Amino acid sequence: MKVIIQLIRFFVGVLFIFSGLIKANDPMGLSYKMQEFFEIWGLHFLNDYTLVLSICMIGFEIIAGIALLVGWQIRLFSWLLFLLIVFFTFLTGYAVLSGKIKECGCFGDCIKLTANQSFYKDLLLLALSSILLWKKDMIQPLFKDRVSRLILILSTVFSFGIQFYVLAYLPIIDCLPYKKGVSIPENMKIPAGAIPDSTVINFVYTKNGAEVEFDAEHFPADFNDSLYQFVKRYDKVVREGNAKPPIKDFVILSSTGADTTQAILSDPQERYILFAKTMEGDAGDWIEDFKSLIQSKGSQMPIIAVTSDADNLTTLFAKAQINIPIMKGDLVAIKTAARTNPTLYKIKAGVILDKYGKKQIAKAIE
Repeated sequence: MKVIIQLIRFFVGVLFIFSGLIKANDPMGLSYKMQEFFEIWGLHFLNDYTLVLSICMIGFEIIAGIALLVGWQIRLFSWLLFLLIVFFTFLTGYAVLSGKIKECGCFGDCIKLTANQSFYKDLLLLALSSILLWKKDMIQPLFKDRVSRLILILSTVFSFGIQFYVLAYLPIIDCLPYKKGVSIPENMKIPAGAIPDSTVINFVYTKNGAEVEFDAEHFPADFNDSLYQFVKRYDKVVREGNAKPPIKDFVILSSTGADTTQAILSDPQERYILFAKTMEGDAGDWIEDFKSLIQSKGSQMPIIAVTSDADNLTTLFAKAQINIPIMKGDLVAIKTAARTNPTLYKIKAGVILDKYGKKQIAKAIE
């Protein structure tokens, strides 16, 4: 039994550390996934705190996994791990039962799991963590207390340090569809051989004041125009396919609302595009670096900004005496493209030649 407990201990600990490290590569992605849950639950007031919650949850996941491996404060951490996996199981179970969340973000964008896969994984972890909680007295520390404390301190510094790094310098491993070398126009197309959704036409009628619904092959035996009143018809998905492009909703609109997406993505000339989300308050150091970039490169190639917050960005540029075209874009697409706010892209004919986080813009000048 003792050997089995040790195997479970190392399996659970390593899986928590691995899961935390994958998410630490892109804490903004987990933040957006939290917002997706909060939007569904109507908890909109929590959206401003999702990044902090994301950073803390990822840090705790790594630290708890390491604490389990080294056997430090095992009574405390066996309970904390059990409660954490109960929470994760609730989230993935809700995603499966409601059908409103397709991916739970358990391993970020690098290893995508469906809601069902995530739920089954969490059920397994729930069973294993229950065993560890039950047999916690059989788990012994691997090191002396002083060494374990040092390992936990270093783990804490690392788990939070790597997250703050990628929030300023972009993810270390880019698992998003906007990778360097990717053609945006090609990624906006449905992949060859993709399977479309399988749908049936459903009809909605009212009969005796109540709504009834049926498809074209199952009309009621007593159907007639005097008894049934038409309400609507719609396509119902009976089997979801995978005919979805990697990049969706990517659009660049001029200040007048004209669609300039294809004109920009087909331009053979190199250009810089600054993707920015909401822009309120002080811009920070990046604004001076971006201004220097314009002064250095502006005469050689076009430089534009694409944002979902044109008013605030216009005000910000006016204060910094920056005069470049400000285009409008879809917020969801910009969130995916700009993991730091803002993110600078260098593109040519729609191909991403390079990308820079907000702390790396000065490198574009070089």
